[in-house]
Amino acid sequence: MAGYDEDLSETLPKETPRERADAATAGSAGGAGAAKVKLEAETPVEAPAQPVTRERPAEQTEADRSKRRRSVLGRMVLLLAILGLIGGGTYYWYLTKDEETTDDAYTDGRAVMIAPQVSGYVVNLAVNDNQFVHRGQLLVKIDPRLYSAAKAQAEAQLALAEAQLRAARANLDLARVTYPARLAGADAALEVAKAQQWKANADYQRQQRINRAATTQEVIDAVTAALRQASAQVQQAEAQRQEAATVPQQIAVAEAQVHQAEAQVVAARAQLDQAILNLGYTNVVAPQDGWVTKRNVEQGNFVAAGTQIMALVTPEVWITANFKESQLARMRPGQKVAIHVDAYPFLDLLGHVDSIQLGSGSKFTAFPPENATGNFVKIVQRVPVKIVIDKGLDPKLPLPLGISVEPTVRLK
Repeated sequence: MAGYDEDLSETLPKETPRERADAATAGSAGGAGAAKVKLEAETPVEAPAQPVTRERPAEQTEADRSKRRRSVLGRMVLLLAILGLIGGGTYYWYLTKDEETTDDAYTDGRAVMIAPQVSGYVVNLAVNDNQFVHRGQLLVKIDPRLYSAAKAQAEAQLALAEAQLRAARANLDLARVTYPARLAGADAALEVAKAQQWKANADYQRQQRINRAATTQEVIDAVTAALRQASAQVQQAEAQRQEAATVPQQIAVAEAQVHQAEAQVVAARAQLDQAILNLGYTNVVAPQDGWVTKRNVEQGNFVAAGTQIMALVTPEVWITANFKESQLARMRPGQKVAIHVDAYPFLDLLGHVDSIQLGSGSKFTAFPPENATGNFVKIVQRVPVKIVIDKGLDPKLPLPLGISVEPTVRLK
């Protein structure tokens, strides 16, 4: 308020000394008023003073102008920044509206676990850690002496079984000839016995019909004994013929012995095959091409059958990306995918969506969630998506399993 009064006083006209004297005597007698009029008439009238303003320093004026310019410039920059953010966000949305990405993705592949099929001591370790091997290449050799002995024993058992088979077949051939011949001989012997019985019976009947005076008791006793002997021979021949009549059964027995010998040969041959396999299993070879990883065996160790001694990672590598269920609406097999590898930022991989797993990751855990009981809290599930790499891999750069990647699926 004081500053405003100072400015106002500076703008008002200044009084002269004569005007101040006249104002001091303004209340005196009338004569004084006439004298004042006369004095004013005789004194020349001065021109009214012009309003005087106090000029500000030039530096302060320039500072005000610079401040105003900076304020305007700041507003323009802020406006341009807001417009840029809006434009950039719009452009980014336009570029990514047909894309889905996730950082919950990893490289995946086949890791073949190597385990020996026989037990024994390792006499040769033919590979090192992280070495690339080809299919059929020797990895580990187990002491083969025990299995070589088992193979020789199996060969001997097979030879014995084959000899028994040959004997059984020969017996069968002999039985097919011998037993029918025995039956024929028994038939012939029976006919001879019957013929002798008939003759003895005829002699006996003749002696019974003739007069006692024409014969002797000795003759009668002889023909009677001959008849009885002939009858006994017939009975014996019938028994022998009945025994010889079992030709089919005897041949069946011989055939069964042949079948038994054949089965023994098959069993011995199987034992030999198993012994040969066991001997071959002492050489543990690579089932396919890949890199040796997680090796936990050394030369001289005793390894048991079925114990894992190393793993073999195959060259085939793909991506397993766990997308949220809300990202799968437009995702289809065959869509192109750009893959960023965290370990190699300069490596640009291209691939495509191979398949989408028919089940969320939590569904195949050891203890899947049970939402039918208790309180329920909805959690966004993730579904594994298999992405096959089409190109961009560098043979000189290893791509280990389980490293992080960021795939971006183009949904068009």
